[in-house]
Amino acid sequence: MLRRQARLRREYLYKKSIEERNRIIQEKKDKIKQSLEENTPIHTDLRKEALSLQKRLKFEDEGPTKAIAIANETGGGGFTHEDDEYRWAGVENPKVLVTTSRDPSSRLKVFAKELRLIVPNAQRMNRGNHDVGELLNACRASGVTDLLIVHEHRGVPDGLIVCHLPYGPTAYFNLSGVIMRHDIPEIGNMSEQYPHLIFHNLTTKLGRRVTSILKYLFPVPKEDSRRVVTFANHDDVICFRHHVYKRLQGESGKEIELAEVGPRFQLKLYEIKLGTIDHADAADTEWALRPYMNTSYKRRFLSDADGWAADDSEL
Repeated sequence: MLRRQARLRREYLYKKSIEERNRIIQEKKDKIKQSLEENTPIHTDLRKEALSLQKRLKFEDEGPTKAIAIANETGGGGFTHEDDEYRWAGVENPKVLVTTSRDPSSRLKVFAKELRLIVPNAQRMNRGNHDVGELLNACRASGVTDLLIVHEHRGVPDGLIVCHLPYGPTAYFNLSGVIMRHDIPEIGNMSEQYPHLIFHNLTTKLGRRVTSILKYLFPVPKEDSRRVVTFANHDDVICFRHHVYKRLQGESGKEIELAEVGPRFQLKLYEIKLGTIDHADAADTEWALRPYMNTSYKRRFLSDADGWAADDSEL
């Protein structure tokens, strides 16, 4: 079994490396093609391989490229490594396990319970003395698709790890501004319907990657669901809100009334690993927030526009 897992993981990493190599070659060909069409000098970094790439452009069939472009426009998408990671998305409901760090406080236990209510079909497990390797082996044996681990500092939840199984990725978030359900006045009743998801202002490549990591925790909702989960990005901080709504009997019939059911918290991504938690040291880092990245005040990683001024046409 261990040999099979290692072999499948090597195949997954090999497919991803091939995809990355093809992406780099395609970017170079696009730059050369743009220079030839605009009659501008070719970039100095591409002049040595410009002739070979230009021959590829001349004799290359554009049929597969156009097919992938059409599929992306219609929502089908081209085949990428994410198709291996989330190959059962929309076919089978995800199976999520929620647990905590060792020796959790009472407040962290309450937050883990509320997190289990947010994600449909999720189960909560007491951590006990189990280490990470034992947890992941048990998850793989029982068909768990995602493992959520909540951390704390002095009784305040401050970290969330989202580990997708069996091969990754693993996303690490900082948690801040956590407000429990019982801390919100006039809180509504928690619904168990599959929620509709709203992702706001996650427009960059990294933002779309975070969107796929979070959205595949939830099953596909029914059209008549009255439950809404919102992940709204503002200055690279993802604000989480949870509501239920009902339609009012008005003249137009389009008025709705929102009721917050909590909890509230903010997520800030600081790392994505191409592997599971038990292989975190050996796994490649897909993206990480480094100290030198904060030198530019206006630099944003999850959205092209600043804050709430993002264009909603792509959402």
